[in-house]
Formats: sequence, structure tokens, C-alpha cells
Amino acid sequence: MPTDRVRISRRGWFLVVAVIIALLPFVIQDSYWRTNLIVCAINIMLAIGLDLLVMKLGVPFWMAFVFGMVLSGAAGMALSIFAVRLRGHYLAIASLGFAVIVHQVLLNWISLTQGPLGIYAIKPPPDIALPGLPVISFGNTANMFYLVASFAFLFYLLLDQLVRSPIGETLKAIREDEISASAFGINCTAWKVFAFGIGSAVAGAAGAFYASFVGTLVPDAFIITESFTILAMVIVGGMGTLIGPVWGAILLTILPELLRGFGDLRLILYGAALTLVVLFMPGGIAQAAQMFRARLGRLATATDAGMRQ
Repeated sequence: MPTDRVRISRRGWFLVVAVIIALLPFVIQDSYWRTNLIVCAINIMLAIGLDLLVMKLGVPFWMAFVFGMVLSGAAGMALSIFAVRLRGHYLAIASLGFAVIVHQVLLNWISLTQGPLGIYAIKPPPDIALPGLPVISFGNTANMFYLVASFAFLFYLLLDQLVRSPIGETLKAIREDEISASAFGINCTAWKVFAFGIGSAVAGAAGAFYASFVGTLVPDAFIITESFTILAMVIVGGMGTLIGPVWGAILLTILPELLRGFGDLRLILYGAALTLVVLFMPGGIAQAAQMFRARLGRLATATDAGMRQ
């Protein structure tokens, strides 16, 4: 019975999120903030992909979208074959080194990326024309938000089911104690490669939407600071929680925009906020939410006991 109640509660929250996604473009009419909503949805995909862990060919968007996911997943798995042999700081250094290599390749592979000039005039996803209904154009920011947010929500649901399945339990066991997991017969290397592949595929989907939304791709969009930003979203939200990186992505996308009126001071405020979270709330927003719920539970229990007396 308790399990059924938990499932009903989760389904209820998913329904609430779906309703919020549907209403946001009606509530927010300003094109600037609608643009930030789309960026939020893209960053959510990047963050949840990292938490579990478009080339100029003239192909249709949805084919490029699928290819982007497959190639990104394959690249992540290829990198993981070498990365899984590393631990701690060495793994972080290897990941950052790979980001630097990718940036240099994009900068110097002129025939593919046009180097520093980048790729321009990338079209949005094709319009959807259904009989008897208005044409859905993704040049419209509201429609683009619905598309990207729907995929972000879908990926979250899929990853949520994954981490709650036996596969998720296996990945958690590896995260908590790899030596003990190996002792129980778990092939840690294979499961790490799997996690790298899934996370990279989700990031590939986010990249496809980013290219079609911004309309241009330049090497500077893939500099190492972008990797730090996505990692910060995961840390601030709460690593290993899935819902935490969602809140982290929303916060760290919206917060710089809210602080933009402070000029250069916003960078100091932004950095101070991140530092305070890491120092005093290492579990991120997810930990803060758990502590808040626990206090509410204790308060409700104490109130109930007082009323009975």
C-alpha cells in the first residue's frame, strides 16, 4: 500500500509539471524570457544527462537529431573505455582534457566546421502540418519551448524509470562502493560505459535543439567553461538525485539573467552563491528540500502529539 501511494504521488507531480509546461508560454509573453525558458529546457537535458554520468550535411532535422544522439552516445562510450580506468581527480582531468581536444578539433577542422567562423543559417525543426489544424511553426518561441520542454520531460521520465529499475540499483551500487559491487559479480566497466553512453545521448539531443534554436554553431560554444557551467548545475542541484540537476539547471540559467542589472557585480554575486552552496549545502538543492521536508514532518508530528494531549 505505501508503494502504491508513492507511485500515485509521483504521477501526480508529473501531471503538475506537464500542466506547468503547458501554461508557461501563456503566462510569460515576453520573448526574452520565453527564450530563457527554452534555454532552461535545453540545460535540463544536459544536466540530467551528466547526472547519470549538428553537422552540415544537409540532412533533415529529425534525422540529424537521431544521428546526433547516436553519435554522441557512441562518442561517450568510446571516451568511457579509457576514462573508467581512472579515479577521482584523474578522471576529472581526463574529461576536461577531452573537452579541450574537442574545442581544438572544431576550431581547426575547417572543411567541416568552417573553423572560427562556425556554421550559420541552421534552420529550426520543420513545421508540423496536420489536416484541419493550424500549421505548427517552430520559428515561434512558444512552440519551440513546447517541443524542447516535452523532450526534456520525456527524457526525465525515462531516466527516472531507469534509475528506479534493477539497472539503476546496479549503477547506485557502483557509485557507492565499486569494490563491493565487483565482489558481487557486477561488471563495473560495462555498466560505466553504459551510463556514459546514455548520458552522452541525452546531451546530443540537447545539442541538436540548441543548434536549431540558436541558428548557429561556433567553436566558442564548446569551450571548457561551458563544461564547468553544466557541472555546476548538477552540483548545485544535488548529484545523483536526478530531480536536483533539474532545479540546478533552472536556477543557474535564470539567476544570471536576474542579476544582469547589477553589471559586473552579478559575476561576484553569482560566484558567491555557488561557493556558499558548495560549502554549506554540499548535497545541493535536493538536500535542502529533504531537510525542509524532514523539519515539516517533525513539526507535524509534534503538533499532532500536542493536540492529542
